[in-house]
Amino acid sequence: MARHERWVMLTTLVMLQMLTIVIGVYAMTNELSLGALTRGSSPTEPTPSPEGSPPVPVITAGPVLAQLQVRAGDGPLAAKRTLTQQLTDALGDKELGDRVGAVVIDTATGQQIFASNADTGITPASTTKLVTCTAALASLGPDARLSTRVTQGPSANSIVLVGGGDPTLAGPSAKPLQYPKQASLATLASRTAAALKAKGITKVTLSYDASLFTGSTLAPGWKPGYVPDGEVAPVYALAIDEGRRDPAARQPRVANPPQYAAAAFARLLGKYGVSVAKSVRPGKAPAGAAELGRVDSAPVYALVEHTLTFSDNDLAEALARHVAIKEGQPASFQGATGAVIAVLQRLGAAKGIQVYDGSGLSARNRISADGLARVISTASAASHPDLHAIASGMPIAGFSGTLGNGRRFTGSDSKGQVGLVRAKTGTLNNVNTLAGMATTKEGRLVTFAFLADRVPSSAEPVLDHLAAIVAKS
Repeated sequence: MARHERWVMLTTLVMLQMLTIVIGVYAMTNELSLGALTRGSSPTEPTPSPEGSPPVPVITAGPVLAQLQVRAGDGPLAAKRTLTQQLTDALGDKELGDRVGAVVIDTATGQQIFASNADTGITPASTTKLVTCTAALASLGPDARLSTRVTQGPSANSIVLVGGGDPTLAGPSAKPLQYPKQASLATLASRTAAALKAKGITKVTLSYDASLFTGSTLAPGWKPGYVPDGEVAPVYALAIDEGRRDPAARQPRVANPPQYAAAAFARLLGKYGVSVAKSVRPGKAPAGAAELGRVDSAPVYALVEHTLTFSDNDLAEALARHVAIKEGQPASFQGATGAVIAVLQRLGAAKGIQVYDGSGLSARNRISADGLARVISTASAASHPDLHAIASGMPIAGFSGTLGNGRRFTGSDSKGQVGLVRAKTGTLNNVNTLAGMATTKEGRLVTFAFLADRVPSSAEPVLDHLAAIVAKS
């Protein structure tokens, strides 16, 4: 690719990120082999719940309007011998430790351009989210939404707050995200109060139903400090502000997110003229109960983009649970991970993937470099337009999300490729990973995965260097 074209691509990527932050709508040309990207969605009425089953939280909508035209194969492959030598030399860096997997794949042909320890299962950390989000897009569809509802309780003066598995639901003191737009607990309270007043009801008892998700709220392989340190909240189907007591702070996380959300909802109802009995307890929405109010999340494609850009652990776990529900599995950690693998098997991209959670916090997860690179390759293929939020959600090197923190792609051996790589990061103790995509100088779209889980300190600069080698090949 000519120097002028690469600078055009860089400029376009910057504009794309600005639009993401300011208005949350992508509608421009992205020369990183992503083509014209436009999306739209229109909520529809909720799917009725089967008799006696938990309320269905996902609202399906029409097909995504976006057609991400991946131009893989526009140019010739990079000189394999040169790329192999450069990557091999870089992989010898002692900062990577003694167990590293590395793969580069040509998306047009599926050919491995480079492979080293390609099939060894390595702890993937947060690059696991690429697996979870790909399954969510394929199973739920990019335009699905997650609903939080209020239904009539067993008596005329009783109501039930029903969690729909939307951890982005904004509480009363939250500052709304600029993108994606969140559902609001205050809006739900306003709608519910209006419906009750229309019936002449101004005093109610409130219960809350978080039964949509089942099983343990903490995943196998999670460290005891994850919740106290604010890495993640216990996974429940009802929560506000991802279980944070202070929406603007990483910690603390509340011990009982459903109860905390219900108490906040009761206070909001009071502000809208409906008093709530002091006792607010868990309960179950009666089968077929009338709906009094509802708010919907952003579409799944936007939730995926947010999950990948900001490495959102809570949202990743929720999306995995929703895949389980859609695939007819229990909405538990075991059911979710089983369902994710089943979806990837349908896509032909499950080889080398073993996961125990959706976020990548579990130290038990194992993914091979080849498996992870092929998931990205599958998601970027022109034959899978519904999966292209994987590409648009990955951070841009030096500009956005976990690659825009001022520490990444700043070395002399990587800063020249700022803006020319999209990738998901992964970090745990002694684990550093990076997986994503780049366009070679000749216009060839390639995907890559570099994983190291015996890192003595931090291997982030080395991983940036490896990705930079691919981008400038």
